[in-house]
Amino acid sequence: MGKVEGVFRSEIIRLSKREMNKVLVPLRRDVRSLKRTVSQLRKTVPALEQFADRQRKQLAQEGAQLTAAPETVKKSRFSPGLIRALRKRLGLSQRELATLCGVTVGAIYQWEMGKFIPKDEKKGALLALRKLGRREARKLLSSKTVRSSSKRRAPRRKYRK
Repeated sequence: MGKVEGVFRSEIIRLSKREMNKVLVPLRRDVRSLKRTVSQLRKTVPALEQFADRQRKQLAQEGAQLTAAPETVKKSRFSPGLIRALRKRLGLSQRELATLCGVTVGAIYQWEMGKFIPKDEKKGALLALRKLGRREARKLLSSKTVRSSSKRRAPRRKYRK
């Protein structure tokens, strides 16, 4: 009886190994291909991160310029109401619009009151703002405020005499 048990046991082991190999061989191939893919991704991800960092630095250096073509600037007309309507449509305060255009708050006030009209380079900024939506204007404003806050100097000390 011992021989029959041994034969059954060896046959069961042989058949189970055969069945396991039917399942495991395709899995091994898949694992090998996945390892290759992960290895390639490990090589490309740092390169992409470096590229993204370079692009961010380049954008920060260039800054977000609000400009328009000189032909459109010459043709454009801005009334006080249009400037106010543009500011309201973008959801900006006079201070925020002044930051975006690179002027003082007083200049924005005088444009909206009709006492002065914007010069050509500031008209270009206003024309560029016309094409933006609220979100884009907010993003641009946040990038400009971050840049301007990093450029601020320490306050001067007043000396007594």
